Amino acid sequence: MEKLKRELLALLEWYREAGILYYFNNPNDQKVSLKNKKDKSYNQLQQSEIKGNETNDKIKLLEEVKIEALNCKGCELYKSRKNLVFGEGNVNAKIMFVGEAPGREEDEQGRPFVGQAGQLLTKLIEFVGWRREDVYIANVLKCRPPDNRNPLPAEIEACKNFLFKQIEIINPKIICTLGTFSTQLLSGNNKIQISKVRGHLLTGWKNYRIFPTFHPSYLLRNPNSKKIAIEDFKRLKELAESLD
Repeated sequence: MEKLKRELLALLEWYREAGILYYFNNPNDQKVSLKNKKDKSYNQLQQSEIKGNETNDKIKLLEEVKIEALNCKGCELYKSRKNLVFGEGNVNAKIMFVGEAPGREEDEQGRPFVGQAGQLLTKLIEFVGWRREDVYIANVLKCRPPDNRNPLPAEIEACKNFLFKQIEIINPKIICTLGTFSTQLLSGNNKIQISKVRGHLLTGWKNYRIFPTFHPSYLLRNPNSKKIAIEDFKRLKELAESLD
């Protein structure tokens, strides 16, 4: 389909440059101008082409960052990981979710949020009418800490630039930080408490909009807080729609 769009766009451009300034839109023989690029069909094809090129550029840039992360030896975690867990999802996502670090299942599969916490995150995303394919999901750390312990400050420092590059490439409208570590990093405040800022829109790193909420693993340990998380996700959906 993308190839067909490119070919049709090129044909319309060739007609215009060749001096063919009109075509007739059957069955009503409606005359449509090719003198400029205001024709709706032409503009739609052109915008589709531009968006396709931008998407491909983002995919290439993310792959370059992923290769950098694969070769990173900035901390000791690369020695014990099975797989790098870089991130996945829609590279044009309006919403980006950022957790703290991969767990056992994530390390096994090389994908973020695929264990129990990930399944809960998926349910919350779907609850507000989105799909995982609509958003982008990543972590602060790209390698699993031993025994799923908390990330160390030195590990975050060594890994944070990979996340920053992902954010700049994807350029989401809102970053939903899941838990303390991603919230502290992207808010620039290492003393911030998730319980006090969750559900509120903050201005964070490079003026990106930050929306903190509880990490799904916390919700698994504290089921009573799931209701709060649901309200946070509803609020997140409202904010996203207001920015369309």
